[in-house]
Amino acid sequence: MRRYRGRHAAAKSAEFTGPRLRRGVSTAAVAAAAMAALTASQAPGLNAASPGEDDEGPQSEAPRAEGPGDDSYHTELPPLESPDPQRPDGDKPEKDDAGIPATVLDAYKKAEDAVAASDGSCELPWELLAAIGKVESGQARGGAVDSEGTTVEPILGPVLNGKGFAKIEDTDRGVYDGNATYDRAVGPMQFIPSTWARWGADGNGDGRKDPNNVFDAALAAGEYLCAGERDLSAKAELDSAILSYNRSQDYLRTVLSWFEFYRSGVHEVPDGEGPLPETPRERTDRPSSPVGKDPGKDEPEGDKPGDKPGGGKPGDKPGGEEPGDKPGDEDPGGDEPGEEDPTPSPDTPAELERVSAEKATVTAGDEFTDVFRTKVTDERGEVARDVRVRYVIDGETEARFAKDDAQRATTTTDQKGVATAPPLLAGEQAGSFTVRAEVVEHDELTAEFTATVEEPEPEPEPEPEPDELTRPDKTPMTAVAGGAFAERVTVQATREGEAVAETPVTATLVTEDGKPAEGADAPFFEDSEGNPVHSLEGRQTGPKGQLTLPQLYAGELAGKYQLRITTDVADVDPLLVDLEVTKRQEEPAPPSDSPTPSPSSS
Repeated sequence: MRRYRGRHAAAKSAEFTGPRLRRGVSTAAVAAAAMAALTASQAPGLNAASPGEDDEGPQSEAPRAEGPGDDSYHTELPPLESPDPQRPDGDKPEKDDAGIPATVLDAYKKAEDAVAASDGSCELPWELLAAIGKVESGQARGGAVDSEGTTVEPILGPVLNGKGFAKIEDTDRGVYDGNATYDRAVGPMQFIPSTWARWGADGNGDGRKDPNNVFDAALAAGEYLCAGERDLSAKAELDSAILSYNRSQDYLRTVLSWFEFYRSGVHEVPDGEGPLPETPRERTDRPSSPVGKDPGKDEPEGDKPGDKPGGGKPGDKPGGEEPGDKPGDEDPGGDEPGEEDPTPSPDTPAELERVSAEKATVTAGDEFTDVFRTKVTDERGEVARDVRVRYVIDGETEARFAKDDAQRATTTTDQKGVATAPPLLAGEQAGSFTVRAEVVEHDELTAEFTATVEEPEPEPEPEPEPDELTRPDKTPMTAVAGGAFAERVTVQATREGEAVAETPVTATLVTEDGKPAEGADAPFFEDSEGNPVHSLEGRQTGPKGQLTLPQLYAGELAGKYQLRITTDVADVDPLLVDLEVTKRQEEPAPPSDSPTPSPSSS
């Protein structure tokens, strides 16, 4: 059961009584009915009845009034049969109308998901966005977008100066359309700036709302079509939504024909390789009509006349040619001959300069810590905000921008006019390359940085570890109790007979049965303050792999002991040095004071 949105509680009961039962009609059935009428002719201006004219249901759903706008669109209709991409190459049609550029297709599907998550009752199909994108811009001119979904070149409609089109004076200081006098429709879904100011959306989560970005524009178009509590599974409301974009029955029929065509099957093609329209743009012939609107039916609530995505359409020819590129082309919205160019927007870029170091160096495999930054100023020398700056890596290198793992990345100037490049990963290939910054749509404004990737310093070879501890001097270690051993113990660390320097050594005195020697009676070393200690730690062998221990004292108690020498290297047996402490010799008794009797006295 569809979910109801709050304030129109009466719609709940209407759902099950009278004409409102038609809201359960599927979108596919609606489009199929429209397509059936279209198949009688494949040219613009069909004589078939407009969808909705012969159907039951509330005709008040259809728009009653039309606002000013250029109302132009590509009138080309889809083929009667969808091309089969699986056919052998020789059988493929010359033009693959069912192919939609990968990034553009992804944008439509993500917009459908986002709208469904926030407004599940609208039933917005992504194929409807694809149909509108087809007739408005030829799927962003065949998918001419960068990796972030932003059009490589601007898609602009005619100047809305009242000459053949509506007159809409500038509402955005030329930020989006480059014209500070009159508005123009902008981007792959053709929003005029005043409409974008109300309905702009962030479809790719980069924190910006850019009508030139297909993700942002597709989401904004989806929310616009669903405005006024529309349910696009109902035929009348589907018609109403399409007509809110462009108030023309021919436009409605054209969009519905592409809608049904895409529902029958599409496939992904590479960006930039999508089919371009074969028909030039046509302007709707619309009668004069009152300005009043019925929010939620004719147009989303709160929009002024002309504040609709179809308020200005590009006048480009297939392949991106603007009107006037060929003899005979006319631009109904262009300037009169000799007319001065409009005053440039305060944020129109005039200069690009580096504001970070010109050179940056990093070790292979690391990330550049020096961030590349440039500043954009306008003709008055003031900062230019919200200007797109593209950073491009030139040269043989494995370096990539962390965002999208690509050799180019586009960012936007902040409130100080500064555009900061995404983090740059060096890669493993050493060498120098150039990072070029360029203002999008103003290729003459560039700045360059030199980046160098250095080979990492070779790591020192690890010192060999010993496999044996020995005592070069085999002299027995003996001492008299209370004295000192005459010889000092020297330890030799080797590996396969070769000396090993810097081998850590620990020397510990133990009794004959292996227990730690304790007290002043047992042999001992002296610490730096002359106190007796029975263990030495933190010593290591010298350059020749040898270590001579300090003087060893015998202690007061005669007996046999051992000096146990170990290292923390695994699998090296301890070195055991035998120690023997002997008793002191007794001193002779002192001579008596009385004289010894002579033999004669006896």
